[in-house]
Amino acid sequence: MTATFTHPAKIGDPATTFGAGQLTVLRRELVDRLTAAAQRAEAAGSPLVGPTRAQRLEALIEQIIDEQSTRQVEHGGGPLDGPTRSGLAAALRATISGMGPFEQLLADPDVENINCNGCDQVWVRYADGRNQQMPPVAASDTELIDWVRRVVAGPDGSQERRFDRGHPVVSGQLPDGSRLHAVMDLGQHGVYVSMRKFRLAQTSLDALRRTGTVDARTAAVLAAAVRARLNLLIAGGTVLGKTTLLRALAGEIDPTERVITVEDAFELGLGRTLPDVVALQAREPNIEGVGEVDAAELVRCALRMSPERVIVGEVRGGEVVPMLLAMAQGCDGSMGTIHASTSQQALLKLGMYAAQADERLPLDASALLISSAVDLVVHLDYTPGTHTRVVSSIREVAGADGTTVSSNEIFRPDPASRRAVPAPGAMSQRLGDRLIAAGLDERVVHDADGW
Repeated sequence: MTATFTHPAKIGDPATTFGAGQLTVLRRELVDRLTAAAQRAEAAGSPLVGPTRAQRLEALIEQIIDEQSTRQVEHGGGPLDGPTRSGLAAALRATISGMGPFEQLLADPDVENINCNGCDQVWVRYADGRNQQMPPVAASDTELIDWVRRVVAGPDGSQERRFDRGHPVVSGQLPDGSRLHAVMDLGQHGVYVSMRKFRLAQTSLDALRRTGTVDARTAAVLAAAVRARLNLLIAGGTVLGKTTLLRALAGEIDPTERVITVEDAFELGLGRTLPDVVALQAREPNIEGVGEVDAAELVRCALRMSPERVIVGEVRGGEVVPMLLAMAQGCDGSMGTIHASTSQQALLKLGMYAAQADERLPLDASALLISSAVDLVVHLDYTPGTHTRVVSSIREVAGADGTTVSSNEIFRPDPASRRAVPAPGAMSQRLGDRLIAAGLDERVVHDADGW
């Protein structure tokens, strides 16, 4: 498959009137003027966001088009006609609010990841595992950096996400829900950009069963676990679909419940399927170094907002202790994800994060907290030799023994397929009773062939 970035010429299309270089100059002029206007507004204590920013953007676009029309007249041509002005305005507007050269790739349902090593080395990973190089997405690294800045600022410019030499790493969410991460001035290229598309932005356990991620029995157990308000931790390596599985599990939550999500950068989007959702996002410090709110503080904040469940998009640091305390102190049915190679390692990493957090919990205290907070760990893996993602393990947390979290792997990886299969006799009576009470067919628990 070869992606292209050309479109059929349309009436008023600026490509039929201006060369690519001239259009780039006009786009650059718009970016520079809008940036300068935003800086002046910030200095005056009135940030350029929301409707004010939109109005200023339209005024600048009109100004640039008028100037271009005047230049054409001065050089012996005619003024820009109505269709050309409209086409140029749309092109300039898309520079700020659109996805530009990534538009077609992001619209392709088969694309999973887009990685840019600089502006001219672009690689696309497809759902079937292919990794294909694409044409350059910008004329220079500087132009690509400008695009990242506009995107992470949000469509109305209200997101406080710096991306400069003083803060060379940024994460954000694209309008379609895709995840973006960018790094500048830290490698051989001037900028690196990675985008992770969520092909199943609105999914369910039934949908994951159709794709082969779970089988009917595993899906039934997980659905019952959510209904039983068990605290779940989803584990796996990178790009294995942890967020997708988390979304599917959230689809089993009673729509009358109040759910609060905590993320470094918005991507869960549970408000599309649940009516009472509060989505909180960490905030970086401003240019003066103040105003930072990290995920740990957001979890503490969430507990004061009457949650029935708290969902942490990714556990990877100081937020682990507040999250575990929330799970252990009555916020049952909470969930989170963590990077780990196995379900057992996920528990070890929780203890490591707790020891490194501000609370500096000793290992025995960490083990006790984890065992009182987490009920199940669900692990994802690839089937050998394929790009198919599967639930490979479900581990029940049983207690703590000194510095060790005791657990039983109630679903373990099949040696050939890596798919989770029941481990006979591994599930505790207490867990089985809770799942049955939540609607799981007791034959799934008691059938000798099932367990």
